[in-house]
Amino acid sequence: MIATLRGVAIFLLYYKNKVIYDTIFYNGSDNMEIVNDFKDFEIIDATNGMKYERWNHTYLLRPDPLVIWNNEKFKPDKLDATYIRSNKGGGYWDKKINNFQVTYKDLKFNLKQMGFKHTGLFPEQAINWNLMRQKIKEAKRDIKVLNLFAYTGAASIACLMEGASVVHVDSSKGMVEWAKENVKLNKLDNKPIRFIVDDVLKFVKREIRRGNKYDAIIMDPPSYGKGVNGEIWSIQNNLYELVQLCMTLLSDKPLFFIINSYSGLSPTILENILKLTNKHQNALISATEIGLLITKNNLVLPCGIRGLVEYE
Repeated sequence: MIATLRGVAIFLLYYKNKVIYDTIFYNGSDNMEIVNDFKDFEIIDATNGMKYERWNHTYLLRPDPLVIWNNEKFKPDKLDATYIRSNKGGGYWDKKINNFQVTYKDLKFNLKQMGFKHTGLFPEQAINWNLMRQKIKEAKRDIKVLNLFAYTGAASIACLMEGASVVHVDSSKGMVEWAKENVKLNKLDNKPIRFIVDDVLKFVKREIRRGNKYDAIIMDPPSYGKGVNGEIWSIQNNLYELVQLCMTLLSDKPLFFIINSYSGLSPTILENILKLTNKHQNALISATEIGLLITKNNLVLPCGIRGLVEYE
């Protein structure tokens, strides 16, 4: 017998009414949204826990735990820097690169070599930037956006580009300063954006007490983190409470609610949370994986999940 669910096939072999063999096949990207139009970025190839990337004219080799296959033909043609894992945890870049930039459509981003392999941008999020911009543009009214765990500001910039006002919240002062740089780079520093350095849960609770409302909410919660004053965040312990609170911040005519996650949760978990917490009628709730193409062999690298509520 074969049962399927969202691209997963479960094969069960019975003998005398007992299961004597079972296996699970994942049928690829049936329920995955893939970015394929980011001209300044590509994953060229990947093998043995590493991915070879082009960021405009800069070529990096970075770790990725999902790359568990061996590609014997893997050979970087050009390489500007490699992130090397340490046996004691963390790691380091073998070469220092001056700050570099990428462009996606009309959006520009400053990039930097960070600790723990990152560059300050997640290109797969272009899926969300496009959706946000389209929704805000089609609304043809003033839209107020709350961006939580807002990082270096890519989603904030996407919303500002379409005329929305944005409240940008992150507990890291360094990330907020970086976001300000990106806003200025896009010549949006005269647009309506407030930068808040604060613990997200505490900020949301204060906004509820103040009676503030938002037409759209975006969040990109980490698996684990600390707030400004050492507050502990755990996605398993705190995500449901945060989403439930944020639902009360939505206006009477909400536009969208987006949750991104890189924590290993199933898309179904986000979908369940959104279904249980949504308070509005005419809501289309969905959840999906998001991914990036590996251009040399046309494979797809999964890059987290997104939960989405679209309101009519």
